[in-house]
Amino acid sequence: MTAFSIEELVIPASLDAPGAEDFIEMTRMRNRIEAESAGSSDLAMRPSELLPAWHDQAFEAKRMFVARVEGTMAGRAIIELPLGTPIAWITVEVLAEHRLAGIGSALYARIEQLAVAADTPVLQGYVIQGESGYIDRIIAPTGFGSVPRDSPATRFALARGFRLEQVARMSRLELPADRRALRRRYLQASAAAGAGYHVAYWAGATPDEHLGQVATLRARLATDAPQAGLEPDTSPWSPERVRAEDRILEDSPRTRLTALVEHVETGEAAGYTELDVPRERSRPVRQGDTIVLQQHRGRRLGMVLKAGNLLRLGEAKPGHPAVLTFTAEENRHMLAVNEALGFLPWGSESAWKKTLR
Repeated sequence: MTAFSIEELVIPASLDAPGAEDFIEMTRMRNRIEAESAGSSDLAMRPSELLPAWHDQAFEAKRMFVARVEGTMAGRAIIELPLGTPIAWITVEVLAEHRLAGIGSALYARIEQLAVAADTPVLQGYVIQGESGYIDRIIAPTGFGSVPRDSPATRFALARGFRLEQVARMSRLELPADRRALRRRYLQASAAAGAGYHVAYWAGATPDEHLGQVATLRARLATDAPQAGLEPDTSPWSPERVRAEDRILEDSPRTRLTALVEHVETGEAAGYTELDVPRERSRPVRQGDTIVLQQHRGRRLGMVLKAGNLLRLGEAKPGHPAVLTFTAEENRHMLAVNEALGFLPWGSESAWKKTLR
């Protein structure tokens, strides 16, 4: 039996502060686990990119625990508690060479105890799963997407009473994109939308005039985006919360490119999309939130937003190898937009849920 210990990770004030070496080691371990799951290092993050989000917990309390084997980190568990909701978002990850030794079970037990103590009866989490070698599959209740029944992640979730709720497709767009084709799709979609919509672009922090609009859009993600059987995260959004999130971004070496489409007559924001761009050009860009509000759908605004922001990426931050995105398999409209833009599947992410009472 492998001997291991579990301890709470103390979040350092900075990467130069005492104890920062533990956070840096945790990040290296996290990246190894992500690479094992995805078959690629494209999802790797830098400690400087992860740390700022742990400093601001005004709207979401977070704690992290790490397991050590012979002094070296072998796994981690995270619990995130959005204020005002019954949800605990959880992560449990163990390096492949240390699985089946009770580490994942011990980490999960610690997290479940905290969820019970916080009176959050709904546990939810996302898992990236490798696809090779597994034939028998569990189909998501939505009818779209599936996971391998016998993969370690699936067995672990099922053994602890979790239910598969949703599968998201991981897609990749190789860069540089064909700018002529992008421009053509953007102009065609803009013509279909008509003159009643205007697109605003910015890099970094949200301009003051759009703070309220972005707060509304982020709140509507819980109701307008496909949630399958997941408990929606209805924690309140305000301009102050948007600004707090902007401060996290400003403390990170990453840059966010945002495109927001506005209904001219009413001044209402109809939708937005984000691209999260690392400093190093050798690393891929991540697609962030994308939403078009229900009352504005059917006007090709999704294509306007995504094609427009990809054109903006090529102008403002050229040279990255790819854009990565995650889209619910039942969101067939957005998948069709992605496919038209040239995104290709490269993996899947499953969403799991357990109700404690």
